[in-house]
Amino acid sequence: MMHFANSVSLVFIGFAVLALYSYPSLLPSRKMAEESPKSIYDFTVKDIGGNDMSLSEYSGKVLLIVNVASKCGLTHSNYKELNVLYEKYKNQGFEILAFPCNQFAGQEPGSNEEIKDTVCTIFKAEFPIFDKIDVNGKNAAPVYKFLKSEKGGYFGDAIKWNFTKFLVNKEGKVVERYAPTTSPLKIEKDIENLLGSS
Repeated sequence: MMHFANSVSLVFIGFAVLALYSYPSLLPSRKMAEESPKSIYDFTVKDIGGNDMSLSEYSGKVLLIVNVASKCGLTHSNYKELNVLYEKYKNQGFEILAFPCNQFAGQEPGSNEEIKDTVCTIFKAEFPIFDKIDVNGKNAAPVYKFLKSEKGGYFGDAIKWNFTKFLVNKEGKVVERYAPTTSPLKIEKDIENLLGSS
């Protein structure tokens, strides 16, 4: 009887081992834990020309990440003040990353080429503009899923409108989120504090 019980146990162990080899997802995945993003630098995005760009290129800089639109009531004031901030701090380790998005009342309808032309000629922006993306929903860009998971907003994590701003420190960690109506110049003190930190 003992011999039979041992045989049955061995068969069960065999099946368990086989199941884990066949379905590794049953095991707690160390690899998955290693792959979950730790900072903004873990992401690769596309620039406005469609080329892959690793955000690790901005390692050690203070970043302001903004979802932008060309035909919004907030467009002129935001671009004007973002330009002021960029001009003032770009040589001190500050960068603005702008991600066009057409999810809010269709206010960024153009192609990447049209967006680039508008942003550079009308709004005179010199900071990097990236590929047009979704910031909400199932097709939201991974970098935006990360930003929202790090700093949720009032009444849920979803981006509410154009010109929501995320401030990222030199280690690539999201430290603050600002509403679309927050004037970029109101963020200046926070930017200075992060630039001053070693």
